[in-house]
Amino acid sequence: MVTGAGRRVGRAIAIALAREGYAIAVHYNASESGARETVSAIEAEGGAAAMLRADLMDVSQVERLADEVATEQGRVDLLVNSAAVMTRTPIGELTVTQWDDMTALNVRAPLFLSQRLAPALRAVHGNIVNIADLAAFETWPAYVPHSMTKAAIVQLTRGLAHALAPEIRVNAVAPGVVMLPEGWDERQAEHLRCTTPLRRLGSADDVAGAVVYLAGAAYVTGETLLVDGGRHIRR
Repeated sequence: MVTGAGRRVGRAIAIALAREGYAIAVHYNASESGARETVSAIEAEGGAAAMLRADLMDVSQVERLADEVATEQGRVDLLVNSAAVMTRTPIGELTVTQWDDMTALNVRAPLFLSQRLAPALRAVHGNIVNIADLAAFETWPAYVPHSMTKAAIVQLTRGLAHALAPEIRVNAVAPGVVMLPEGWDERQAEHLRCTTPLRRLGSADDVAGAVVYLAGAAYVTGETLLVDGGRHIRR
């Protein structure tokens, strides 16, 4: 199952995994049309996919979703926790609602979804791949709460990898500048290109390729793989 598979990076991950032979449970919440497009793209290439809706900010729906996946798919080999929100929240403007929404979707949902699916994953020696962010390792003044949630994902990955071993592997991918936030302009994009060692922005496919690698990396667990064009090594 790939959460948030109806759009952006989640869609690319779902399609890439389908090409590797996985039958994909395409999770979505508001992006029903996008989820249908993801399923259509997978089926057009001969893959198998099914849509499952849930509001991951509601723990009861998180648990229902996990149960549906385990029941309807018959087995669960891989969980990709991709669904997340990135909200610009300069200090002084942050609201309690924004904080609660970000932590509920970005941190609580992956934790409880992983916990609920652990028995099914353990039965087949499956694995979990979380989507973190370069923000977990840097300080972004306008995105402090977002950075906090992604740092939590890095620690969640390490903690679950230890707690669920040896049957379940748990890793994460931390993308850098892959898809610009909505509202960013070409001037900002060019600045990011020029300050990235590989001198280009990433793509959703770059992240998807890293997920595919970790899904098959049988002797890797507890690792967060940075996919950022080298931004983390800038002086």
